[in-house]
Amino acid sequence: MTKKSVKNIFRVLLFLGTAISLYFVPWILVKSWIMPLPDTVQEQVDAMMDYDIDGVVVYVDQAGQPPQFYAAGVKDRANKIPADPHAYFKIASISKLYVAVAITKLVHQNKLSLDQNLAHYFPELKDKIQYADRITVRNMVMHRSGIPNFTEHPGFWEQPQDKTTDVLDYVLDLPANFEPDTDNEYSNTNYLLLGRLIERTAGYSQHQFIKEQILDPLGLKNTFSSLNDIDQDQLMSGYYVGFEEDIKTNDYGSMIATAEDVGIFLRALSVGTLLTPEEQKTYTEIYEYEHGGLLPGYQSLAEYHEDIDTVVIQVMNTTDFTGYNWNLSQIFINRIVKIIERESDS
Repeated sequence: MTKKSVKNIFRVLLFLGTAISLYFVPWILVKSWIMPLPDTVQEQVDAMMDYDIDGVVVYVDQAGQPPQFYAAGVKDRANKIPADPHAYFKIASISKLYVAVAITKLVHQNKLSLDQNLAHYFPELKDKIQYADRITVRNMVMHRSGIPNFTEHPGFWEQPQDKTTDVLDYVLDLPANFEPDTDNEYSNTNYLLLGRLIERTAGYSQHQFIKEQILDPLGLKNTFSSLNDIDQDQLMSGYYVGFEEDIKTNDYGSMIATAEDVGIFLRALSVGTLLTPEEQKTYTEIYEYEHGGLLPGYQSLAEYHEDIDTVVIQVMNTTDFTGYNWNLSQIFINRIVKIIERESDS
C-alpha cells in the first residue's frame, strides 16, 4: 500500500469513524447478534464470511480435549489461498500480556520495583513527560499513568515504516491526560516505555528477554518479535475495507504468532504454570488474563473462560474505519463461547 493510501485510510479513521459509530448502530450488528446459534463452532466460523471479512482463524483449547483448529475464508485474497489455521498473524496489543509477565518476572528477580517512578529509571524524561517523578511502573502497567497515547498522533499511522522517527517523540512535552493514579486510560505509550524499561533493566532486548523467560520455557517456536524474523509467505494477509491492497507488509512493530502459540501462552498464564505462585499473585494485582489486538488489517481476541476451563483465540484479517468489524469480532467470539458452553453442558 502506498503512503498516500495509508494517509487516506487513517484520516477517514480518525475524523469520521468515531462519529459514525456513536450515532448509528448498523443492521449488520443486530443481525449477527440475533441469528440462531449454529450447532458447531465451524458453522459459526463459516457464517462469519457473510460479513465482509476475508479470513478468520479460531483456536480452542478445552481442558481434557485436544486443541481444535477452525478456519474460513482466505489467507491471501489475490492468490486465492484458503485461510490456514497455522498461519502467522500480527497479534498487536495482545503482546501487552507478554510485557506484563516480563515486568512481573523482573520484579521478582529484584531488578525493578513496581512502585518506583518513571524518572528514576529514565532521568532523561523527567522534564519531558509530565509527572514523570510521580508515575510509577505499576501505574504504567495498569494504564493509570495519564501519559498520552502515541498512536493517536497521525504521524504514527501515516508513516508506519519510517524507522527514522522515535514514536515516543509524539508525546514528549505534552500535558498529561490526568494526574497519575487518578484515572484509567488505555495508552500504548505505557507499554512502549515498559518495553524499554525491560531492556534497560535486563541489559538486552525485551524480545530476547521475553523469549528466554516466556517463549522458550513453553516451547513456543512460532512467536516472533517483528516482520523481519519471519517468512512472510506464512503471514496471513491483512485487508482494510474499501481498499484492495494487501497491507501485511506495513510495519507497526507488532509481535507475530500463530493462534496456537498465543493459546498455549494464555493457558499457561491463566492456570498458573508460567508464573510461580508469588509471581502469579503480583500479576493478578496489576494486569488481566485476556486481551484484544487491533492493527490495520488485523484484529484478534484472546480469552480464557475459567468456568469451562477453555482458551479461545480468534483472529480476523479484515478491519474497517467504522469499528463495526471490531464489534462483530466480539459478537462472534461470544457466540463461539456459547456453543462450547452448550456442548459442555450436554
